[in-house]
Amino acid sequence: MHPHLDAARIALLAVAAFFAGGINAVAGGGSLISFPALLLVGYPALTANVTNATALLPGYLGGSVGYRRELQGQRSRLLRLGALSIGGAVLGAFLLLVGPAGVFQRIVPWLILGACALLVAQPWIARRVAARQVRHEASGNPAQGELTPELGTAQAVSAIYGAYFGAGLGVITLATLGIFLDDSLQRINALKGALSLVINVVAVVYFIAFGSVAWLAVAIMAPVSYVGGMAGVMVARRLDDRVLRVSVVCFGVAVAVRLLL
Repeated sequence: MHPHLDAARIALLAVAAFFAGGINAVAGGGSLISFPALLLVGYPALTANVTNATALLPGYLGGSVGYRRELQGQRSRLLRLGALSIGGAVLGAFLLLVGPAGVFQRIVPWLILGACALLVAQPWIARRVAARQVRHEASGNPAQGELTPELGTAQAVSAIYGAYFGAGLGVITLATLGIFLDDSLQRINALKGALSLVINVVAVVYFIAFGSVAWLAVAIMAPVSYVGGMAGVMVARRLDDRVLRVSVVCFGVAVAVRLLL
């Protein structure tokens, strides 16, 4: 089913894509805005999910371009974790498309609520990562950043989730990298964005090949999400983090409750 997109619905999708791209570039959770927007204009849950992943891909690219300086010196990390992310993303996209659409429809509200919980926990996660960095620097040791089997496994699982649903992927990846890597929060955030880009590229290629993408919605949302990703850090720093987070979480919870009822 492809709903008619009038001027109001087009505007809603464009605004949602802009803010989703910006939020994803900063911390993650932008899909809690864009995915419900696609549901609101009338797309079925599965179509909305694959369309959302496709439409927000330029936003992840914009965020990575903005963080290119912090990515310098992380080539080895990106290559090794990126390879694991590719494998996990293929599996996640496969599970989404081969599973019965009714199953995904039923678990969507719970996935949204879980993503909201992750977004609520994001400040605590960031503080833990920053505190660990301070302790490590105080010890006089250089940043380690070993790519352990535990980190590889955690990143692969994150990639499966990211391709299957995606909302909150940035928060999950930031937490995973922060636990296992001793590095600055900005560099970890940059690596998070690049790995999220890899996961979404793989998922989108899979969805284009085997899924049902609403291309009209993508044409509206994709360029706007790129602009949002480029402007994400600057826009978010002009807003109160708590207000932004509470607003997104409240919106996500409202959508989840509406779907449950």
